[in-house]
Formats: sequence, C-alpha cells, structure tokens
Amino acid sequence: MPKDKRARKFKHPITIDGHVLRPESLMMSYGYNPEWSEGALKCPIFQTSTFVFKTAEEGKRFFEIAYGLREKEVDEKIGLIYSRLNNPDLEILEDRLTLWDQAENAAVFESGMAAITTSLLSFLKPGDVILHSTPLYGGTEFLIENILPKFNIDHHHFYARDQYIRLPELAEQYGSRVKIIYIETPANPTNDLIDIEFCADIAEQLSEKRGEPVYLFVDNTFLGPLWQQPLRHGADLVIYSATKFIGGHSDVVAGAVVGPEEIVDTIKFHRSIMGTMAGPWTGWLLMRSLETLKLRMTAQMKNARYVARFLDEHPMVEKVYYLDLLPEDSEQFKIYRKQCTAPGSIISFDIHGGEKEAFKFLNSLKLIKLAVSLGSTESLAEHPATMTHADIPPEKQREMGITEKMIRLSIGVENPEDIIKDIEQALEQAFKG
Repeated sequence: MPKDKRARKFKHPITIDGHVLRPESLMMSYGYNPEWSEGALKCPIFQTSTFVFKTAEEGKRFFEIAYGLREKEVDEKIGLIYSRLNNPDLEILEDRLTLWDQAENAAVFESGMAAITTSLLSFLKPGDVILHSTPLYGGTEFLIENILPKFNIDHHHFYARDQYIRLPELAEQYGSRVKIIYIETPANPTNDLIDIEFCADIAEQLSEKRGEPVYLFVDNTFLGPLWQQPLRHGADLVIYSATKFIGGHSDVVAGAVVGPEEIVDTIKFHRSIMGTMAGPWTGWLLMRSLETLKLRMTAQMKNARYVARFLDEHPMVEKVYYLDLLPEDSEQFKIYRKQCTAPGSIISFDIHGGEKEAFKFLNSLKLIKLAVSLGSTESLAEHPATMTHADIPPEKQREMGITEKMIRLSIGVENPEDIIKDIEQALEQAFKG
C-alpha cells in the first residue's frame, strides 16, 4: 500500500479518560450540541433555503471560502450560506459518516448515482481513461460505458478472476492517460471481490507516470462501513449508495462519499455547482438511521449466514454466491480475509433451471418482498438479469457471471427461521409438478 495513504491520520478520536469511544456510541450525538437548538436532544430539521449573515463582512468571508477565492485559514470553515452549499443537518451527518471509515471528510448527495457521477466528473476530463472492475451496479456501468464516452472519456474493464493480470496490462497500455481506477467490491450481484490494496499499488505506479494523482475509488455499498473500510487498504475515496444500509429502511434515496479532506472538498465544490447535494430531510433521516446501523447490519449478517448455509445444502440450488462460503484455498478467500471483517447480508444463488424457475420462485415468496434495492430491514429478492442489470446485453451478462437462473437476496432483520421457511416453500413451488 502506498506509504502516504497508510500514514493518513483519523482526526476525530473522542475519548473518556483515554478510552476511545466507538462509532456506534458517537452516532447518537457526534457533531451536534443541544445548546444550538433550544436544548433539543435530537438535531432538528433545518428546513430553510437560505441563512442570515450577522454582517456584510461575514457574508463576504463565507463566499470567499465557498468559491475558493482565498485559502482557508487554520480551522476556518465555510459558514452557512444557502442550502445548496451547506445545511446544518448535512454538516452534522457528514461528520458522523467519517467515523466508521476513519475518514477526514464526507459529502452527502440526493442519490447514490449523484455521488458517483459528481465524484467522477470532479476529476475526469476529455482524453482521460477510467479502468474499472466489472460487474458494477447497472447504473454505474451505463454511466461509464454510455455517457462518459460522449465527453471523450474512455474506459476499460477487468474481472475479479483476471485482476492480477488484466489490470497491470491495462495500466501499462494506457499509462499516463489513466486518471481513476474504479472498483465495486463485493461486486453486484456476484459478490466477486477485488483486491483493494493491489489496485491502490497500481494507482500509485500510474501516479508516477502521469505526474499527478491517479485515484482509486471504491464502491463499498454491499458491505457498508461496518464490514469493510477501503481507506485502510489504500483507497482514495469510498462511495456509498446511502439508500442501502446507511439509510436502511427503504424510505430515503441518498448517496455519500468519504475520504481525504482535499479530495472530498473538490467533490463538494462540484456538488454545489451541479446541485447534487441532499436536502435537510434526507440528512435528518440518515442521521436517524446511523444510530442503529451496527445493530441492523449485525442482525442482517447473522441471518444471511443461516440462509446461505440452507441454500448451499438445498438440492434445487445449483450454486450460492456468498463470502462466507468461499473455498479456503481460493484467491477470493485470501482477499476476503485480508480486507473484510464479515460476509455481509447479500446472497446470490443459481436455481436449477432458468428464468422460468427463477420467476416461479420469486412469484411464490410470501414474507420476502419482490423488489430491487438492498440493505434495508426487510428481506428483498430480485432477478438481476431482467431487473437491476437489464440494460447490459445478455452476452456480456453471461461473461460477468449473471445468468437467467441467478436470484439476488438481501436479507433483513426478520426471524431467520421465518426467512428460511419462505425460501423453502418458494423453492418447492418453483419445481412443483
């Protein structure tokens, strides 16, 4: 891992008599003082579009910082101006989002795709190349392969199975044109793992060739900030669809990035110009959800382990894609042990047969809901080939490992025996007769 990344220091440790408080404890109050809001225990929703300056001189100072007209003084922050630029709910939320990843800075967006698009366009320019793992979330694949080329931004992909060969080859071939390595690990929906530290080393080598930073962006949505912290393994930026585990209740759409101060500040500047930041209601809902993040993700992960073992032993299931079931002698297992602390709660599996059997299974579920998205309190099931990844041509889907017989499950917090019973009866219905 590059030494400068390894040496980054987390700047927010809070202690009691030398004891460092854990993130799950700080989620209740970090970044907020009840005295600011008439003693309110919880941060209110600051439902306002604009903020009043005390003086004209103060307004001038705030705008100078907001638009980069001068360098910030030590510990100087942009003041409250306008909710497209900043809002108390978002600022407190962003402080809390840094805790799990031990990041210097965070930025919140109105959707995961807004976070991804704003982050990429903050650093890419015509002529640049982005190297990326595949499969990615369908919207990300479409952005990289169909929209960025319109701006003369090229892309080339590699798979988990050939990452140690293909990525160095691409780096050698495109050299100083590469600006970003973008990976999603585990991959959606196959749970394939990409070696973050290996990619960080490649990015560092390319930085030397280019004469300026080449960044490693990691979409960490599947494992969330609990079960994988990419910054510790050399990533430059971590991206989340905060709709998923961070929001976790299927009632908010949002995105977030965390990373070093200078990188996130650049993204925040572009966020203000593009207008992709989240609103105060979104910020408040995410703050609420962060308080139970560890409880929810832990319960979901434990449930998923039971479900994965059940599926792995079921005669009507051909293959299960889950990190806890990786063969111990495999390259994927080595990556898992190096950079993950738990297997998460997303399971994909191949049902015997094809689309007909997969659809019969999905249509027979009673407790589990047939819907896209993941990471929420309720269990969800979907068919990647015809739903989340429908915009990817069938031949490329097969190349990625996505077939008509694949089903993706997001395991919730229900009783695991109830989840398993629902899956069991749906499998029976799928092959009835």
